[in-house]
Amino acid sequence: MKNHSIHAERRRRLLDKVDGVSILPTAPHHLRNRDSHYPFRFDSHFYYMTGFTEPEAVLVMISGQDPKSILFCLEKDMEREIWDGYRYGPEKAKEVFAFDEAHPISALEAMLPNLLANQRVVSYPLGQDEKWDRKMLAALNEVRGMGRSGVSSPADIRDIRAEIDEMRLFKDEGEIELMKKSAGIASSAHKLAMKSTRPGKMEYEIEAELIGEFRRMGAQSPSYNSIVAGGANACILHYVENNAELKNGDLLLIDAGCELDGYASDITRTFPVNGKFSPAQKAIYELVLEAQYAALAAVKPGALWNSPHEAAVKVLAQGFIDLGFFKGSVDGLIESGNYRQFYMHRTGHWLGLDVHDVGIYKKEEHWRTLEPGMVLTVEPGCYIRPAENVPEAYWNIGIRIEDDVHVVDGGHEILSIETPKTVEEIEDWMSS
Repeated sequence: MKNHSIHAERRRRLLDKVDGVSILPTAPHHLRNRDSHYPFRFDSHFYYMTGFTEPEAVLVMISGQDPKSILFCLEKDMEREIWDGYRYGPEKAKEVFAFDEAHPISALEAMLPNLLANQRVVSYPLGQDEKWDRKMLAALNEVRGMGRSGVSSPADIRDIRAEIDEMRLFKDEGEIELMKKSAGIASSAHKLAMKSTRPGKMEYEIEAELIGEFRRMGAQSPSYNSIVAGGANACILHYVENNAELKNGDLLLIDAGCELDGYASDITRTFPVNGKFSPAQKAIYELVLEAQYAALAAVKPGALWNSPHEAAVKVLAQGFIDLGFFKGSVDGLIESGNYRQFYMHRTGHWLGLDVHDVGIYKKEEHWRTLEPGMVLTVEPGCYIRPAENVPEAYWNIGIRIEDDVHVVDGGHEILSIETPKTVEEIEDWMSS
């Protein structure tokens, strides 16, 4: 059984920062079609504060001199458990997950007005779910109706997510260990994909190898729809059809990660379908790799969030000039933005319970400073569609190299370090 004291501690920390009553519902269960549902995935904020993975659950936290955390969840129901699986029920959930109180979810609507009564502030994920907005307004109106009996209603409605976002941005030791394991599983899947790739195979066959390895090694699911893009498909940034044949002489770009106990990995590698880079492919690949090395060198405490991106862009811009794609200076190419013909996205994002994890990138219009405990991706790329300013040998080459990076004292730690990355490592791995 997992130790859920960490979730209780997070709730205590949050209650020290917020006033009044805070409410966090988990995610709704979505219908896929007719009577078939998508696999349930809990809300990340709710899970971060509770560790509770069942659907139809709500966390209520009340601050003040006697702070407390209350869980509303599904009741024990042996009939439904035959069909849908085990339920903790309020009594067991209170014990296991260290709540002060727990009640059936069916009691929430009746109890909510009293929980809001005489509270100055109410916080919840404002605007995230229209049904919850209506539910909160109805409860607040009911509390306002108690005014003649001396009950006051919250005058201030806030979005609870901003406080939790900042907490989630800094990972503790347990989270980092999970993210290392998630990255290790994803690395193993990428290595298997390299071994399995050869001309004539279909993109979806390689995707199947990735998903199979994720599950074989204990991950619950992919952390996003895998991109398995051969040849020109790699120049489509969010390509997910994965239904084309892999051709001799093409590159294959794979952007794929897994989710382990809620925590995501996100790795991209690009390699030759036949196991050997052509001269043009190698030139572009090594340019992108040089850009990634420059970006990684900029990931350290005290650096600005944008520093890795700026470092990567400078290397790429110089490379585009050296290859003859553009004329002029690096500064001029960056200032004009023309480099975006081949590199049009940012160089990374926060990573954690969500692939594009929470946390602001700027504070008061200034890029925020990197600090130990943050985890981000570093993922420069180059995508060359047919164009007059590009020799034909480089057409339809799409390359991205992405790693998961933990900011530590004095520098950084690459969580996805096990995935082959240099030209030599890739070619050796594929031929071994």
